[in-house]
Amino acid sequence: MTVTALPPFTAPRPADGPASVWPASTVERPHGRLEVGGVALDEIAEGHGTPVYVLDEDEVRARCRAYRDAFPEADVHYAAKAFLCRALAHWVDEEGLGLDVCSAGELELAVTTGFPAERILLHGNAKSPDDLRTALRLGVGRIVIDSPAEIARIAAAVGPGDEQKVMLRVTPGISAGGHAKIRTGSDDQKFGLSLRDGHAQHAVARVLGQPRLRLTGLHCHLGSQITDVKPYLVAVRRLVGLMARTRDAHGVVLPELDLGGGHGIPYRPGDPALDLPALARRVRAELVESCAHAGLPVPRLIVEPGRAITGPAGIAVYRVLAVKTTPERVFVAVDGGMSDNPRPALYGVRYAPRLIGRRSGAAPMRATVVGRHCEAGDVLAEDVPLPADVHPGDLLALPAAGAYHLSMASSYNLVGRPPVVAVSGGNSRLLVRRETLEDLRARDVGL
Repeated sequence: MTVTALPPFTAPRPADGPASVWPASTVERPHGRLEVGGVALDEIAEGHGTPVYVLDEDEVRARCRAYRDAFPEADVHYAAKAFLCRALAHWVDEEGLGLDVCSAGELELAVTTGFPAERILLHGNAKSPDDLRTALRLGVGRIVIDSPAEIARIAAAVGPGDEQKVMLRVTPGISAGGHAKIRTGSDDQKFGLSLRDGHAQHAVARVLGQPRLRLTGLHCHLGSQITDVKPYLVAVRRLVGLMARTRDAHGVVLPELDLGGGHGIPYRPGDPALDLPALARRVRAELVESCAHAGLPVPRLIVEPGRAITGPAGIAVYRVLAVKTTPERVFVAVDGGMSDNPRPALYGVRYAPRLIGRRSGAAPMRATVVGRHCEAGDVLAEDVPLPADVHPGDLLALPAAGAYHLSMASSYNLVGRPPVVAVSGGNSRLLVRRETLEDLRARDVGL
C-alpha cells in the first residue's frame, strides 16, 4: 500500500482547522458533531465518560508508513515514551517499525505483547539495575550507553560467552527544540557524552575494550518539537567526524548511526511542522557527502519518531464544568487538566480546543481553558476563541493529544487517569480503561 508522505494528509477536514492539526479522517457533521475514524466524538464521550483520549488507528498506521516510505533504507523506531499500550505496540510491529524504550516497564509491555526484542533499543540516562537485567534477559537489540559508568555495569551483567550490542549516545553540542526543557543535544545537560570535551571519544575506546560488548554505532537525540532540518544536518557531520576518528584510532568502522527523533508537529493552526520528505532527503544527502569526505562507508541510519507518529492521531475530549468571567478574562473550567496533560504547565505548550456536539451561533470570545486541579498553572489553553455561549455540560475537543498526555499523566488530587479509545472504520474499542478510585485505593496499603 502506498501512502503519501507527511505533511499533509488530504482527507476531509473540519472547516476551522488546517490539514495537519486534526486526524485525516476528521469530518464535521450537521449540528456541530465531529467524527474521527467514522465515530462521533460526542458519542465516545457519552459512552466512556470524560476526560477521554481518542486515538485514530488508521492515522497512526499511515504515519508509520509515511516514515517507512521517506526512509526506505533506514530503520524507523517508534519512541515509546510518547505513548505506549499493547495495541499500539502491535500496530507498530505490523507496520514494520522498531521500538525504543526507556524502562523495564516499557520493554516488558512490548515484548509480552509479542514485539520482537531484537528490534528494540533501550535508552535512559540513568538505567536501573532492573532495566539492564530485563534488557539482557529479554534479549533487547541494542542498549544505548549514556554515561561512562554504564560501560562496566553492562559488560559485567552480560553472561560468559555472550555478547550485547550497544550504541553510544553522543551530545553533539547542538541546541534545538521547542523549549529549553526539551533540548537535549546541547552540552552541560544530563544526557550523553560530550563531543567537545573528549568524553565521547574516550568512551568509544572503553567500549571497544570490553569483549562482551559490541559497539554497533553512535546515537544522538537533539531535543523535541524540532521544526527545522538544519540541526540534524549538523549532527550528521559531527557524528560522522567521530566515526572517522574511531576508524583512525582503533581501526573500527561503525555500521550504524542513530539521529534520534524530536520531529515537531503543529498543535494549533499555523504552527510550523518538520517537513518529513525534506528531512529524509537532506539527511541522506548529508550522510552520503560526509561519509565520502571522510572515506567511510555510509552507515545504516536509524530515526526515532514518537510524537510525529501518535501526536496528531490523538484527541482529548473534556466536559465543561464551569464558566467564570472576571474583569480580565473568561475562564472555562473542564473536568481534566494537568493530571492528564502536564505539558502546558511544564513547558508552555499551547493548544486549540473547539466546541463539539452542538453548533453554536454565538459570536466567538477569547477564553482560557483551565483544569480542575489546585494549581494556578493548571491551564490547558490560554486566550483561545470559543463561542460566547459556552456553558457547563458542553464538550471541548483538543487535537494533537496523542503524545505525552497519558504517558506523562498522574493521579494528582486522586483523579484517575483517563481511558484511551481507538477508532477505525466507524468502530471504536477501548484500549486502556479509566483508572478508578478503587485502583488508587488498592495501592494504599498503610492501614
